[in-house]
Amino acid sequence: MKNQSHTNFTDRRQEAAEAKKKLLEKFKAAPKADDPEMIAKRAEREAIAKAREERRAERERLQIEEQERKAAEAAAEAEAALAAANAEAIAREAEEKDRIERAVAEAAAMKAKRDERYAARKARQR
Repeated sequence: MKNQSHTNFTDRRQEAAEAKKKLLEKFKAAPKADDPEMIAKRAEREAIAKAREERRAERERLQIEEQERKAAEAAAEAEAALAAANAEAIAREAEEKDRIERAVAEAAAMKAKRDERYAARKARQR
């Protein structure tokens, strides 16, 4: 904390004026914008900002490439799944068709046997 030894108005006013003077001197002593040291610092900051921007752009490019790669993989997987589903559907249809053909053949064979029995029975009755 500040030492409050001066408590009257004139002392406080004098201290405030001294503080303003010190602050003004500090700003006057600050290097100007065209100072070589300030120019070097500004150039260094600009170089750092440029490098940071390049790193950011590289990260974004890598992220885009990764997204494209994942999208291509997903499309390939979807295409493979679709091909597998189509092959499975074709196999199922072929199996169903074969089963139907067997059922029709069995029905035809049973009808042929029944017709034979019927014809034999009719032949015995005559």
